[in-house]
This record gives sequence, C-alpha cells and structure tokens, in this order.
Amino acid sequence: MHTAHSQPLTLMVAFAHPDDETFGIGGTMARYGADPGVRVVLVCATRGEAGEISNPTLATPERLGEVREAELRCACRALGVDALHFLGYRDSGMAGTPQNLDPRALAMADPYEAVGRLVCHIRRERPHVVVTHDETGGYGHPDHIAVHYHAKAAFAAAADPAQYPEQIEAGLQAFQVPQLFFTAIPHRFFRALIDRLEALGREVPERLLQRREGPFGLPDDACTTDIDVRDFWTTKQEATHCHASQLNPDSVLALLPPEEMRELLTCECFQLAESIVGGEDGSHDLFTGLR
Repeated sequence: MHTAHSQPLTLMVAFAHPDDETFGIGGTMARYGADPGVRVVLVCATRGEAGEISNPTLATPERLGEVREAELRCACRALGVDALHFLGYRDSGMAGTPQNLDPRALAMADPYEAVGRLVCHIRRERPHVVVTHDETGGYGHPDHIAVHYHAKAAFAAAADPAQYPEQIEAGLQAFQVPQLFFTAIPHRFFRALIDRLEALGREVPERLLQRREGPFGLPDDACTTDIDVRDFWTTKQEATHCHASQLNPDSVLALLPPEEMRELLTCECFQLAESIVGGEDGSHDLFTGLR
C-alpha cells in the first residue's frame, strides 16, 4: 500500500454531471485551483445528457451532452482545474423518468464496474483528498446518490491490491487516499435564503420551503469543514456563466441578485467522512494534517 508523500497536493472531485462542480463547490475549486501547491482533478460520471435546456437556442436534446461537455471544459479553465476525466456513463435523469432505464445510464451501470473506473482514476492521480456528493445527492438525483456510493467504495478499494488486480498488473499501484469528504448545501443556507426573501417581501417558492429542514442537504452540525470562498466569488460566477444551458431563471441560486447571494455563500460546507491523518473538526482547509 502506498500513501501520499509528495508535492503538489492533489484534490480530486468526483461528481455526477457538468455544473455540479461549479454550482456546488465552485468557490472551493477556484480557491485550490489558484493555489500553486495544489493540483485539482475533476472526475465527471456523465455528460449531463438528460438536463433541462434553459434556452432552446443553446442546445437540442440530441446535442446536449456535447454542449455540456464544452461548457464543463470552459468552467474547468475558469476554476483552474488541472485534469478532467469522464467515467463515460449517460445521465440517468431524475428518479422515475424513462432515462433511468437507458442501458448506457449510470443508474443501470454495474456497480463493480463503475467503482473500478473510479479506482483507476484514484490510482493514477493519487489524490490526497477526494470530495464527492453526500448521501442525499444534494436534492435526491439518482446519479448524485450513485456517485456518492461508488466514490465511497472506490476510496476503500483503491488501497487494496486485491481489488481490481488487473489494474495492478497493468502497472498501477494500490493507493490509500488520506481523506474523503462529502459536500452539500447545509440547511442554514436555505433558512437564510428564505429569511432574506421574506425580508424583501418576495414570494418564497414552495420547493424552497420544503428544503428548510431537509430531507436534502446536510444538517448544520454535519459541516466539519467550512471553506471561506468570498475572495473567489468572481471566479465562481465566471465558471457559472460557462454553464449557460443550465442557467434556469427559476433556480434557487437565481432567487437573489448575485451580490446578495454572495453574502449568503461566503463559505462552502464539507463533511469529513474518512481520514487516516486525523483531520480536525472546525477546520477551514481540506488539507488539514497533510500540508
């Protein structure tokens, strides 16, 4: 078994779709993307083929995967991502939709094979930290939930040379990732957003009221690590604009003007799930104990 031992530090983010990285933790990725001592790697399970199209002039359903890949590459350049990998599955769409049953969909993937693809990227990139979706997937998307479980399994399997031995035979080495984090928007964000909308006399959408206390997102006390991203808001906005096909005017993040939303999103929330270096609660750095 091999452990992390050399610079630069590597952050691997494993998410389901293009835009998950920016809308979710774009500030954190920009912060580490600007750090010369950190290498940022993004693994994206699908190309977002089942997403809603915000403007029909931007894409057709047939071309959406191609368009969203280009949008993701634009966002990666803005955020300072050093390497982008796709797992090669198709977007499964929301639960209960016909896309769930497409044989190419992540929802239909053999879990052992999907985990193996992630293990291969972990063994190649040798990250010090892996970040993935929390178990609710943020808002229940089946692909987010699948990536959560696959990434958890890959975190364990990558360190075991008896797992996916064909990769070892091909020249890769078993690798123990020091730390695994989950990310989600904590309930405090939704409470603050509702309070702000009510203070402004604006109608609060019912879907937002339902998020005030779950079932999606993390409870406030689950946030072990808050990353201050206020200095990277402009970069996150630049990356957000790359995802033009997904910028729906009724999204939660569009309910307030950007400057007011910035005040609500000064930190991005992470939950330390696994650590072999004793990462501390209350930290403000995903690499605590590793620098």
